[in-house]
Amino acid sequence: MNETLFSQIQRLFERTYAQVGINLEDCLIDRERCAQLSVLAGRSARELSELARTFLRRADDRLYVGIYYSRWLIDQLERHDPRAGLSDHNIRSLIMFVEEINHALHAALQFQNGAHEIGVEDFARNLELQAQVDTYLVLLLFVAFFRKTQRVSRTDGRWLRFHLFAAQDPHAYIDKNIRGRYLEATELAASYTQYLDTLNGMRRLDEIRRFRSLDYTAKKQRILALADRTA
Repeated sequence: MNETLFSQIQRLFERTYAQVGINLEDCLIDRERCAQLSVLAGRSARELSELARTFLRRADDRLYVGIYYSRWLIDQLERHDPRAGLSDHNIRSLIMFVEEINHALHAALQFQNGAHEIGVEDFARNLELQAQVDTYLVLLLFVAFFRKTQRVSRTDGRWLRFHLFAAQDPHAYIDKNIRGRYLEATELAASYTQYLDTLNGMRRLDEIRRFRSLDYTAKKQRILALADRTA
């Protein structure tokens, strides 16, 4: 049985960090359920992407997860499968696809580790920062796979960074909280991934595993300390 792109990405994250214990594909929801959960999520949900969303809800001391992808986004990935190569036709769709899987997986891991206050801002910022870092590393793997040298060129790196970091527009959000969350996460992730680019494979793996275990404040302090050291 062929693995789906979704299951391959989940398995990659679990090999990197830890087993989440569930098949996240079982958390996929349709458009109708997305609309229902968006209403329950309140006013801030209106500003989230219509193309992909992750919903988190705590009830009876359990975490419930819903992952939504629009039909348009899935069509793009089916027509331009990133497993056959990354291009301007599919990179934005792949970024959104990977980030939602990452949100769900790390929310579940954090919840299992005792972080049950999923409604606080630091929880959301932690997920966003982690997703941008991990998505960058996934994109590097996709690009390297199709290079004869298995290495990512400077041109490749600039292209990836443009789509993941530079092309983001946090100022498009009206909600001050959401705008600040995405602006800070993008700046921190861009800085941290530049540091990761200087590490070899094993050192990078050790670094990101330690980074993942930190709470949001400690992640931010780690990145700022690295930036000061580099400067």
